[in-house]
Amino acid sequence: MTLEIARKADTVPTPAIWALVDDRAGNRSQVVGVAEAFGFPYELKEITYGPFARLPNAILGASFLGLNGPSKTGLTPPWPDLIIAAGRRTAPVARRIKQLSRGGSRLLQIMWPGSGGTTDFDTIAVPDHDPPRQGDNVVMITGSPHRFTVPVLDSLRQNWRERFESLRRPWVSLLIGGSTKNRTFTEQMAADLTRQALDATSEIGGSLLVSTSRRTGIDMAPLFADAAVPVRLYDWTQSDENPYGGYIACADYTIVTGDSMSMCTEACATQTPVYVFAPPALTTEKHKRFHDQLFAHGYARPFDGQLEDWTHPPLNPAVKLAERVGVLLER
Repeated sequence: MTLEIARKADTVPTPAIWALVDDRAGNRSQVVGVAEAFGFPYELKEITYGPFARLPNAILGASFLGLNGPSKTGLTPPWPDLIIAAGRRTAPVARRIKQLSRGGSRLLQIMWPGSGGTTDFDTIAVPDHDPPRQGDNVVMITGSPHRFTVPVLDSLRQNWRERFESLRRPWVSLLIGGSTKNRTFTEQMAADLTRQALDATSEIGGSLLVSTSRRTGIDMAPLFADAAVPVRLYDWTQSDENPYGGYIACADYTIVTGDSMSMCTEACATQTPVYVFAPPALTTEKHKRFHDQLFAHGYARPFDGQLEDWTHPPLNPAVKLAERVGVLLER
């Protein structure tokens, strides 16, 4: 839910917040997720990079050297009370703003910011599946911060539930990612996933709500052409309104491919059963560590073709981070 604990409306004045977002969708969603969980207005600062952004952060230091011209023009006083950023490339920018503000800007960095200047950050959020880091400013989190807070999920249910009413329940959401830099989502994987999902949905007498992503790379429609259960398929190239959030909010069960840490964490935002489809050929060691964390904490289970009834606590690291930031701003 929106972070009322951080507000303490009578004691905490409205802070000025900058959310630094770049071209990486995963970074952007994490930054926005924390900003929204904090519960105050915030300003998006679009960050684009020049060639110097490829240099190590130890060389860039606290600077705007990695930015292109238009990005720099948007970073001017008055400086914010809080900066929320994610990923290595934003770290020099956040540090430079803190330097220019004479230490007045607090820094929350999601993911390890790279070498050099780590003590400049008031909080560094490091995922459990990454190498452990030391420091009083380090917070370990499970998964990726996201925007699916309780109020957002409630709103999505109200918006989408009636649109699915023609489909018999239970509703099984199937969230399909795809290939990554190091692994390929093959046609055989797509066929195996489809068959298992259809069989599992048929077994419980439900309907399948399917969403693909820009990385899927395979035409999934033929795989559902002769389905024995009702299927609602959304292809990410469609111009229709994207039902992804509705699928998460309304699902009675969720099956998600394990290639996207953000998508897996978002699937766990509700208390309904979540199953991760992660064949070894699609799963890096880092992703396996992440899946194991989800399984160990009871947020998800491996998908073996069966769907069972169970519950888990909602997972949203954004709320945990917003709570910590609220404490920081009160100091």
